[in-house]
Amino acid sequence: MLKQVFHNRLKLILSLLILVVIGIVVAIFIGYRRIQDQPDILLSSFKKDAEFSLDGVRQTSTRDGAKEWELDAVSAEFNNENKKALLKGLSVIFFLKNGKKVAVTAARGILNADSNNIEASGDVVVSYEQIRLNTENLLYQHQQRVISSQTPVEIIGDTFVLKADTLSYDLNTNIASLKGGVEGTFVEKFKL
Repeated sequence: MLKQVFHNRLKLILSLLILVVIGIVVAIFIGYRRIQDQPDILLSSFKKDAEFSLDGVRQTSTRDGAKEWELDAVSAEFNNENKKALLKGLSVIFFLKNGKKVAVTAARGILNADSNNIEASGDVVVSYEQIRLNTENLLYQHQQRVISSQTPVEIIGDTFVLKADTLSYDLNTNIASLKGGVEGTFVEKFKL
């Protein structure tokens, strides 16, 4: 009798274990199919070397005890060989010395673990108070605390719209430099 109870419990445990394994295999297959159905060139070229991945990533960078930036991403794939993380659903908040914040969002990005430089691409939006910047690619150079774009930018404020081929924005001095094909439109509210 005792032997029969033990045998039944063992069958139940093995059956549950088989169901769990089947569930994991199905989940991996569905996830793989979803990624395959929505190819992302940057993601696929990085996946070959990815060592591990995470959902819901947050990282904060500080210098001399002051918070410089805080990064959030929907997911990240890390590669220890080149010390980079491929990020999807990127959001970064840069903290300025004047207490204000610059927010950056992008479809994807790359964080270089050695330098803390961040590359953002795909529908990049930079927000600072009432000003919004749109571009396709952006680079944050951590050592200099400079944001730059070598792709066309559009800057929209309450009273103006500016366009340029490139942009450089120094987070330490809060000064932006626009170059190449700079155009501006100002509305009547603008005062000189």
